[in-house]
Parts: sequence; C-alpha cells; structure tokens
Amino acid sequence: MKKPFYLIILFLLGAVACGPTEKQPIVEDSMPPETQIIETPIPDSVLRHVVLFGFKETSSPEDIQKVIDAFKALPSQISEIKGFEWGVNSSPEGLNQGLTHAFTLTFYSDADRDAYLPHPAHKEFGAVLGPHLEKVTVLDYWTKP
Repeated sequence: MKKPFYLIILFLLGAVACGPTEKQPIVEDSMPPETQIIETPIPDSVLRHVVLFGFKETSSPEDIQKVIDAFKALPSQISEIKGFEWGVNSSPEGLNQGLTHAFTLTFYSDADRDAYLPHPAHKEFGAVLGPHLEKVTVLDYWTKP
C-alpha cells in the first residue's frame, strides 16, 4: 500500500520542527522595552572557577567575614558571574592543607571568566583579601554530564 505524499511531507516537517535548535534568549515582550526581561538559557556545560583560601593566623573572625562579604558582593558588581556559592571546610579527612574556605563562581564562557579576572571590582576585592591571605588555590574546569 502506497502512503499518501502529504503524510510523508507532514512527517518530514515534524522531524525538522522537533530537531535541535540553537538556543536563543527569551524576551518577554509584553512589557515596555525599558522593563523587558531577557532570559538567557543555561548552557549544557558551564565553567566553574573554584577558589580555596587559607587565612593568616593573625586574621580575626571579623577580618575573615569582611573578606567573605566582599567576595559575596562580586556577583552583583560583575554581570559575567552567573552563579556563586561558598562554604567552610567541614571534611573530617584532614587533607585541606590549611585551606579553610571554598568559593565557586560559575561562568558561561572563557570570555566571561577572562572579563572577571581584571574587573575593577575583582581588583578591589583583592585589596580586601590580600592582608589576610596565607594560601590560595584556584582551579577552573568545564562541567561534564
């Protein structure tokens, strides 16, 4: 039995419509242009910038909190930062080698990370951190599924 030609065309159109598409920003255009919300889809892989600090013994808890607060402020000052989290070491293994605080920043591209590094707000943060920093390790990686 021969399939009608229109069914074949319909099938092909459906296959093309369901195929992969390039991700485009989503714009909520029911609002006036000055208040439109632009939502960019999250990429399949992101760049994680992991920073581990060990503080000087002479740094007080208040000094360390100033550093944490300054780091936490960076995402509101640098638009290229797409995610931020931090915490204090709680591993019972004793392998932290003097590093006590972990910070993870997420970027969507190498270019975003590269814009962050020399950014004036990042440099200002470095000035707050510098007098209290004993050790630092930085590792960047692209996430894998």
